[in-house]
Formats: sequence, structure tokens, C-alpha cells
Amino acid sequence: MSYREWFEAHGKKHRKIVEKLLQQGYDEDAIIDYFDWQNLSQAEPDFCPLFAEGKQCHEMAHLNCYLCACPHFRFDDDALRVKSRCSIDSPDGQQAEFGGVEHRDCSGCIVPHRRSYIKKHFDTDWFAIMQGCDAQRKK
Repeated sequence: MSYREWFEAHGKKHRKIVEKLLQQGYDEDAIIDYFDWQNLSQAEPDFCPLFAEGKQCHEMAHLNCYLCACPHFRFDDDALRVKSRCSIDSPDGQQAEFGGVEHRDCSGCIVPHRRSYIKKHFDTDWFAIMQGCDAQRKK
């Protein structure tokens, strides 16, 4: 699966959950709380393949999945050499080479999974928050 395919599919899945929560009268804080890993892994088991294994993508207390993917992640499936990178060059991530192509390894970075970060950048439209990620996405 390409980055773009994952991005589009995930955004649609995210939108469906948020729309459901809005229809139920959830406010911003309640929506953010709903996306807490402890709750989301039980309430929305199909949201992430790691949920079935009881695993988190990042080992941290109070992992929040609202920004599964990071607004600073940049990808270009059409690029020949560097397929993904970090726009802020977080020191907690690194570039890694796989099959002669560079990808960003963000496994050491927890920036978008903290409640304070999500609160600061919150929007009910995940695509609006993530608008800079896909180098090829039409605005």
C-alpha cells in the first residue's frame, strides 16, 4: 500500500468516527478523549491493525491516536529517492533506507500523540490538519 492510499483510507476512517461523535454531541475535549489509545482500541478495534495485538505504535503513557500520522510527516510516492521525511527534522526520528529508497522512521517520536499537541492543532477535519503531508495532494 502506498503512503497516499493509506492516507486517503485513514482520513476517511477518521472522518466517519468524528462524524459519529459529533452526532452524539461530543465536544472537542470529549472527541480527543475518545481517541485515547485505551478507549479507542476497545471502541474502534478496526481503526488500527495494532489494536488486535494489544500494541501501541509508540510506547508512552497516555498515547492519543487522534493524529495517527503526523502533520509534520511529508511523503511523495512519486519521488525516486526520498519517499518520506519530517518537515521539522525531529531529533526523535531518523531517515532509514529500505531497498535504496529513504523513508522517515518516526517510531521514536511522540510529538503528535500528546493531548496538548492535539488540542493546539485540533480540527474535526483530519485532512485539514494533515494538509501539508502529501506532496501530490490537490488542495
